[in-house]
Order: sequence, then structure tokens, then C-alpha cells
Amino acid sequence: MGHWVSRYYTDPNYSPDHTQPSKFEPGFGFQGERKEREMIATEEEMSSAKLHPRDRDYCAHKLIAFNACKRKEWPLAYKCAHEKHELMNCQYEDYMIRMREYERERRLLQRQKRLDEKERRLAAEELAA
Repeated sequence: MGHWVSRYYTDPNYSPDHTQPSKFEPGFGFQGERKEREMIATEEEMSSAKLHPRDRDYCAHKLIAFNACKRKEWPLAYKCAHEKHELMNCQYEDYMIRMREYERERRLLQRQKRLDEKERRLAAEELAA
């Protein structure tokens, strides 16, 4: 927990804030169009499955299938190993996507910091001359 906390507090203007939307356009730095992520499970499906708000993410459809399988196969829940495996893979992929987005934001902010410093340096040289 240490290094990213100190980096955020020592340089908050150039550190990503995961609670806020990105400061950069989604396609910035990419060739062509980026595919936007879409929710597969609808709000009605998640409500009828009584999913907790923390579970209403991009893997909700896998969680709904896993919970349905557990209800169907109970007490032999081990028969739902395939659904559990799919859910865990989906959660892992979601985590990796979020970490890549965080790292992209961090690198773009560091790039912005370098550009701002260069601009300030050039402005200071012009004033000195």
C-alpha cells in the first residue's frame, strides 16, 4: 500500500484518481476505435437475481449463472465448477482491464507533467532572455 499512497499525496495533480472519470479521451494514443465495454446483464436481471450492489459489475451475468447453478445443484455445488471457473476468469479479466486503464491514466498524467515542466522551462528561458 505504501508506494502508490505516497505518490498520490506527494503529486496528486499527476496521479490517477480511480473515483473520477479519466481526464483523457478514451481513444487518445490508440490507432482507430476502441471497443467500449458493455454490460451483458440488465438492471432487471440483476434486481431479480437479488445481486448486491458491489456485485453489479461486468461479470454479473456470470455470477447470476453461478448462483442459479448452485441453487439447482444444491447440495452438490461442486457440479458448478465450470460456472465458478468462468466467473473467476471474468473477474480476473475485469481486474486486469481496470489495472491497465489505471496504468494508462498514470502514464498519460506523467507525460502531461513532463510537457508542463518543459513549457514552464521554455517560458522561464524567454523571460530571462
